[in-house]
Amino acid sequence: MIESINWFPGHMAKTRREIQESLKLVDAVIEIRDSRIVKSSANPQIIDICKNKPRIILLNKCDLSEGKVTKAWVDFLSKDNVRALAVNSMSGLGLNNIKVEVDKLLKEKMDRMRSKGVTNVITRVMVVGIPNVGKSSFINKMAGSRVTKIGDRPGVTKSKQWIKTKIGIELMDTPGVLWPKFEEKKVGLNLAFTGAIKDEIMDIEELAIKLIEKLQKYNPDNLMKRYKLDSLEEDALANIEMIARKRGAVVSKGNIDYNRVSVMLLDEFRGGKLGQISLERPND
Repeated sequence: MIESINWFPGHMAKTRREIQESLKLVDAVIEIRDSRIVKSSANPQIIDICKNKPRIILLNKCDLSEGKVTKAWVDFLSKDNVRALAVNSMSGLGLNNIKVEVDKLLKEKMDRMRSKGVTNVITRVMVVGIPNVGKSSFINKMAGSRVTKIGDRPGVTKSKQWIKTKIGIELMDTPGVLWPKFEEKKVGLNLAFTGAIKDEIMDIEELAIKLIEKLQKYNPDNLMKRYKLDSLEEDALANIEMIARKRGAVVSKGNIDYNRVSVMLLDEFRGGKLGQISLERPND
């Protein structure tokens, strides 16, 4: 399924080049990841491009991930010229810490500029991230108004733009960009689970089975509580069929409507209705 999809459009290759060319215009980089899939939502090419810039990693949608796991990721990622923060761009949780961490990372540079008589310095920061991690929501929250389009479909932002914020930082927005090849199948699956890859090019029923396989192994209580199940079967398809009957996803003669139940499962996972779930851990 994942290996055969064609999902790397030309605008993503163009965006990658533009990010590399624009780095000289900024002081630091804010990289946004999905806190449920911290490793899988990191674009290795962008990380390599930005490796010499001070970087803040925002683990977004932290309300949807397991708190202890997210805290472990923050500790794991924070080192040298990189700082990680758990945030929720919709509510604003954790965003007040960004300016403090940016100032710490840029302290030496700002001190040098002030020693040369440069005052009233505006810090410029590039915002990067793969599709659907919440970049537009973050920028709108920081700007205090709706300056970029928000959508739950990947690829809403199309070109870079500068946005002023209320904390003395100017943000350069960039389109969400993926990379040409997944080295591990589970990375592609995690991206598909959270909607970073368009559903239109996926086998939605197979994707739902893979999600249930993962949840019944690591988060069985979440599944049983959400769908009022007394127990789970070892077979993921059997569990999907039980959930379908609980939710009335059936057609004539009591047959299962697999597409309907698959769409429902993915929508409810993405919306946090299955509770706080982390699909990756630092020690995986």
